[in-house]
Amino acid sequence: MQLKQISRREPLTGEVIAENLHPVLRRLYQNRGISNQSELERGAAGLLPFSSLKGIDQAVQLLVDALQQQQHIVIVGDFDADGATSTAVLMAGLKAFGFKYLEYMVPNRFEYGYGLTPELAEIVVAQGAELIITVDNGISAVDGVALAKKAGVKVLVTDHHLAGNVLPNADAIVNPNQPGCTFQSKALAGVGVAFYLLMALRATLRQQSYFNDKGLPEPNIAELLDLVALGTVADVVALDSNNRILVHQGLMRIRSGKCRPGIQALIDVANRRAEKLTASDFGFSLAPRLNAAGRLDDMALGISCLLAPDLGLARQYAAELDALNVERRAIEQSMQLEAQAFLSKLSFDGSNLPECLCLYRSDWHQGVIGILAGRIKEQFHRPTIIFAEGDNGELKGSARSIPGLHIRDLLEEIASQYPGLIKKFGGHAMAAGLTIAADRLETFQLALSLTAKRHLTAEQLTAVVYSDGELAADCFDIGFAQLLQNAGPWGQAFPEPVFDGEFVLVNQKMLAERHLKLMLQGPNGLLVDAIWFNADTKTWPDVNVKKVHLAYQLDINEYRDKYSLQLIVRHMLARN
Repeated sequence: MQLKQISRREPLTGEVIAENLHPVLRRLYQNRGISNQSELERGAAGLLPFSSLKGIDQAVQLLVDALQQQQHIVIVGDFDADGATSTAVLMAGLKAFGFKYLEYMVPNRFEYGYGLTPELAEIVVAQGAELIITVDNGISAVDGVALAKKAGVKVLVTDHHLAGNVLPNADAIVNPNQPGCTFQSKALAGVGVAFYLLMALRATLRQQSYFNDKGLPEPNIAELLDLVALGTVADVVALDSNNRILVHQGLMRIRSGKCRPGIQALIDVANRRAEKLTASDFGFSLAPRLNAAGRLDDMALGISCLLAPDLGLARQYAAELDALNVERRAIEQSMQLEAQAFLSKLSFDGSNLPECLCLYRSDWHQGVIGILAGRIKEQFHRPTIIFAEGDNGELKGSARSIPGLHIRDLLEEIASQYPGLIKKFGGHAMAAGLTIAADRLETFQLALSLTAKRHLTAEQLTAVVYSDGELAADCFDIGFAQLLQNAGPWGQAFPEPVFDGEFVLVNQKMLAERHLKLMLQGPNGLLVDAIWFNADTKTWPDVNVKKVHLAYQLDINEYRDKYSLQLIVRHMLARN
């Protein structure tokens, strides 16, 4: 287990936000860089205007023409939760606008790989598509778009991934991260881009009196916000002010009982309650079940769940997704044990590990390597790349990074310095995918090590649990814990509040051999329950320890309709 330290966050702004705010909330927002009251806006009116998205006018015109001519549209999605929700948003949204000939296709990762590849483009063209719309992919599909265009098919690319040196020759591209786009939120997820496209289309059709002339009700695209919220959190994009609005609005619809049957079924199978759903439930409970379809089978199952017209059918799909997720967990746990066994031979505590971890086994499951990379990265605080066997003598890799190292840029640097070593790659700062030839693995590992050493410092390789400071005794109650929950949504780049302080350790015991249950005595002699999920079992429990320094989150524990305050331990140090 990589050694950790607890460090207090430094305020990123000195601005005083809303004098009437609870002082702890004001501190939290300052620690997260909030410098203006408008950044705390959560109403839909606070969303950034779609007009600043480059290519949005051309994209809308393509859709207007397609609607007037009732063209055959094929939506090409991705096999993760963002791709699934993006596909569902356009399928449901365009149908509400009056589009009649809609299909979707999500490439099976084991047959076609990611995005609009030439092989997939051939199939879509053969189906008679007149307009292809990519969601959550397409910005790197240069060859796939070229093939479709040569066949006379128009292509609208909607994506959010970073652009390469060459853009596809699409009829329109909507991507906040394409060169020249002035849209202020570069963190918009693929599903957010799809939603913005519908916002722009509705505004244009409204201006053209389309709905009045046709005698049609104007679509309420707010009904799609439950999908937008789920996809945004699931893709672990930064929850900047714009994304927080999208997630908050989706959560409010779900909590008020207005979510679609597919999401309700996922909530049910995950044993959550819609009226109490939080953003973290999207990431830890709903998204894994949705993603399981794309990892082990076919994401069409997940999209079918999201688009199910009634709760009965949705529950059937959700049950299948839940079974796939159980299978995925079993595969992941086996792979994780194998990876940990290998790494334990290198170092017991992580102090002698290389700057970047790169592992491969021929029997590892290609659909689970991304999760494994994330788990290993979290445990050892090292950028991690996990490879699995692909087709035709290739290895498919999934990378996860730590703060301070832009993993896609690192891969681009390797590709530039060692031409031909990486066949293809793409991704974000914290996550990426790549393909290499199987016989070049050792060369790649060496190139990775040499390149990573130039970018990583000892400080960056030390795991830090950041705290928002101590809490006064009067904050240890359910009311304040609820106040914190309601102050979100919390998530990537807008992290949930973590506090730290010293406590007397009254009692400690293991649950299920991996969770540490604690009774603590805090400020003013207050007794409080705590739990450390997946605790460091090499160190704890320790009956000799009587006082501890905790990094923790406030949580409300529900058991048999009774509610109590509980601390969720993030890290614990002995203080005897």
